[in-house]
Amino acid sequence: MGYVRQSMMVRFEMENQLAASAAAPLPLSDIDAVLTAQLAVAWAGEDGEERRLGWWRSDLAAEFGGEDLFKRLLPRTWPWAVLQGAREAARLKDAELRQQDHDPDRILSLYHLGFEPDERIEERFQSLKRSGSSPREALPGLADAIEPAWNREHFLDWIHGQGRTETTATPVGRRLKEHPSASIEPLVRRLVAGLVPLPDTYPLPYVRNTG
Repeated sequence: MGYVRQSMMVRFEMENQLAASAAAPLPLSDIDAVLTAQLAVAWAGEDGEERRLGWWRSDLAAEFGGEDLFKRLLPRTWPWAVLQGAREAARLKDAELRQQDHDPDRILSLYHLGFEPDERIEERFQSLKRSGSSPREALPGLADAIEPAWNREHFLDWIHGQGRTETTATPVGRRLKEHPSASIEPLVRRLVAGLVPLPDTYPLPYVRNTG
């Protein structure tokens, strides 16, 4: 009976820790890391006049594409607008693939990390957009991923810098073999690492939320 009681107390303590972790606010450093990854992958995945990986049909972060338009429409915030548009194209493709799963809401991916994290990330994006800083000033990590001219090998180097992960091919994408971390920043790093090898279509690295 003592062993059972001790086991129950340990389990109760673990559940309390998990609940506290879930309720704790996301650190700004984690949110900025997620935004950096989302914007970098969104930029790299564009397929337009300036073709990069060709994962989504958008040509926003390009000199004669969205940049030319947004410079005239939004002279102060156009650098944010072009990345925001590319990020939205990436989010839509991510959602399209997740919808092919029998329980898409439980899939956690680079552009779908749960209702509350996604809300915090969007709020932070809008705040940075209004700050008057450029994307590279507000999110210095973007300079490591986004170059003036597309370079596939440079982008691969950036992905490799996020770490390594193993994935399993599934009908909807690439499922990470490791159990997801309780912290969002290491999880996002592994999701980015799951993009390699770089295929012709978006591979949707993901984990399944079992909570």
